[in-house]
Amino acid sequence: MPYLRPLLLLTLLSLSPVTALAAKAPLRILAWPGYADSDLVAEFEQRQEVKVEVTLVGSDEVLRSKLAANNGGDYDVIAANTAEIEQYVNQQLLQPLQPQKIGNTTRQLWRFRDYPKIPGITHAGLVYAIPYTYSEMGLIYDRQQFQEPPTSITSLWDPQLQGRVLAFNTSSHNFAIASQARGRDPFQIADEDFPQITEQLIALRRNVLAFYALPEEAANLFRKHKVALLFANYGRQQLKQLQDEGADVGYVIPREGALAWLDCWAISRGARDPQLAAAWIDFTLEPRISHTLTQRQGLSNTLEEPAEVDRASRLVWLRPVEDASRRARLWQRIISGERPPLEETP
Repeated sequence: MPYLRPLLLLTLLSLSPVTALAAKAPLRILAWPGYADSDLVAEFEQRQEVKVEVTLVGSDEVLRSKLAANNGGDYDVIAANTAEIEQYVNQQLLQPLQPQKIGNTTRQLWRFRDYPKIPGITHAGLVYAIPYTYSEMGLIYDRQQFQEPPTSITSLWDPQLQGRVLAFNTSSHNFAIASQARGRDPFQIADEDFPQITEQLIALRRNVLAFYALPEEAANLFRKHKVALLFANYGRQQLKQLQDEGADVGYVIPREGALAWLDCWAISRGARDPQLAAAWIDFTLEPRISHTLTQRQGLSNTLEEPAEVDRASRLVWLRPVEDASRRARLWQRIISGERPPLEETP
């Protein structure tokens, strides 16, 4: 019946955009707070005509477990530091990228595009991650409670500050700063050093008010309990948050140096639409979006030099640790109040 064909064609044309949109799977992002704000996500959704699902994490351990739960199949694009990226590449949880097809990478400072010189993000000549933002983990202190700024990471253990210290709830970083406080390598702890460092972290647990997970939690505790000293895992992001809330705080990089992270975007092995995931990475590298990250979070972006470029010499970039599972196992016992056996072996 030829006379039905125009009507049928009109019907198909009117339905096809709806059908296509419905069939387009949402983009699943696994990231840290501040990396995928709702208004920016909404803008990306409108541009790409796609839904975005954002899952936020508060520690490397949580990020690790979520990504590994389904061999990378539950998320499309993730944000992780270079040390974690290296582990994910080795576990085959990520897929290689094509930076030349992510146009806004050309806007980045050269040191963030010289991929072979960034430890952890390349393997066998392939690139697995695109740098996005970075910060050191400094010390935030209440100016009203210090005559002079603290100068050492060992201030976290100062008995005069007992109950007025906040630290971050993570295994790898806490073992790193405890080793750093002893003048040792933060990332490669020898077997014979674990008992002493474990005892040191038990002492830290006794000295702190609490171990926090997210910046908002730390800010609330800081204000409510008149905290004197805060180990800032989120770095200047936390400093800006407290300053914006009117807190009279200072910020220092300890003399031992500050652990520092370079967070990157990567595409999981199980990504349903790698091109859409790459489009998100490209979107976040637009100047306006990257500047928004810096303005809102106080973090450095990869498009422009920070104001304090001289601090770079005191940054201790994160590297893979000797045994992440051992650190995690011991940390769970420490934070639960259980004394780990000194004779524990890896």
